[in-house]
Amino acid sequence: MLKQNLQQKLLQKLSPLQIQTIKLLELPVLELDQRIKKELEENPVLEEGLGSESEEGKEPDVSLSAYYSDDSTPSYRLYSNQQSSKEQKKEYPGFSVKESFQQHLEAQLGYRSLNERDRELALFIIGSLDDDGYLRRDLESLADDIAFKIGTEATPLELEQLLLIIQEFEPTGVGARNLRECLMLQLEFKADSPRVVNARQIIKDYFHEFTKKHYDKIRQSLSLSDAQLKEAIEEIIKLNPRPGGNIDDSYDDRAQQVVPDFLIEVKDGEIQLTMPRFSIPELRVNKKYADLLMKSASRSTRDTKEAVVFVKQKLDSAKWFIEAIRQRQHTLLNTMNAIIDFQRDFFMEGDEAKLRPMVLKNIAEKAGLDVSTVSRVVNSKYVQTHFGIFLLKYFFSEGMMNEQGEEISTREIKNLLIAGIEVEDKNKPLTDEELVQLLRDKGYKVARRTVAKYREQLAIPIARLRKEL
Repeated sequence: MLKQNLQQKLLQKLSPLQIQTIKLLELPVLELDQRIKKELEENPVLEEGLGSESEEGKEPDVSLSAYYSDDSTPSYRLYSNQQSSKEQKKEYPGFSVKESFQQHLEAQLGYRSLNERDRELALFIIGSLDDDGYLRRDLESLADDIAFKIGTEATPLELEQLLLIIQEFEPTGVGARNLRECLMLQLEFKADSPRVVNARQIIKDYFHEFTKKHYDKIRQSLSLSDAQLKEAIEEIIKLNPRPGGNIDDSYDDRAQQVVPDFLIEVKDGEIQLTMPRFSIPELRVNKKYADLLMKSASRSTRDTKEAVVFVKQKLDSAKWFIEAIRQRQHTLLNTMNAIIDFQRDFFMEGDEAKLRPMVLKNIAEKAGLDVSTVSRVVNSKYVQTHFGIFLLKYFFSEGMMNEQGEEISTREIKNLLIAGIEVEDKNKPLTDEELVQLLRDKGYKVARRTVAKYREQLAIPIARLRKEL
């Protein structure tokens, strides 16, 4: 017996404008510039505005209400002006981020004599390295990925041979599958000397003991003197455990420009916020295509109907894109103003101690936005101040109370931890319990588990692993 039931479901479906706005919110200014150029190339209805007047003396903005009979179409004028007509174009200095880790490896691959297939496989391996320069996937899984994603069959042995080539690239240690292999690769490239030979043997045969700092066992097993052991350990400590992590500090031949999305200046005791325009053009609907739509709509042939559908789709796309950019600018300004209001003391003086604890929810409530929207805004966005350029994420941190009942940023606690560990006696490093007491002496009551959490977030090892000979 068939039984029919009626059910009501409430589904939230994002409009094309909302989808467009969400995508644009995530883009920093340079990527937005490229996105606009791409849209201008793909949509003939969209064009760059020319200021308050066009070259032909016509109004630069076109009201689509004149061309649509659809009542749902808003009658606003579709014109996205990134700055007022009176505002002079300003150039604000950006700062350089060196060539990416992947770009550096690909450039070295170009000097190797490989056939097209092997080059494609090597590029896939390079693209599979993590930010630290390690290959975390086993070669069998990598072979499956290659077969699925680029349709090329490759054996783990073939990939191993290509990986060995990549492991010869700079920075030394790149392409390692674990820390031990990373350190051995670097030691193998060093010229032979007693300290290097001893360092290789320690990493090869006593890596576990080395990581646990069981130095007495290593010294006895290798029959080394205290001086020989110390020299070998010093040689190992100088190695880079993250060969991909410091690429920007080591290679500065080529750079790609990163520019701030916001500029903050303090004039006459007041904070002034602007959004540098750079090369982002003003956008408008091309009047020629809007006229074509109006003329075609008055005819009834099959060809003209198809033309109307095509142009209408392009006009819709242009309308959504222009409005999405307008909403992006409004949301970015709204969010940044909320951050400035929350962290006013910091922006006035540039003193990190003035940073208040702040989470996404604080700014979302102040700006009247969703937390997810604020998260998209602060992602990969930079602000330039008179004391430096900062990622917006920098201003967000949790909070806690000091003994005076004042709310302070966890960043301040972390800075105190770093400062205390920097001056500790390396022969007898401070334990977490001793770090707790150090903070309490400075007026901050913090639990031991909290100190351990902050220490781990700062990538600072436990006391035993900070001990030096």
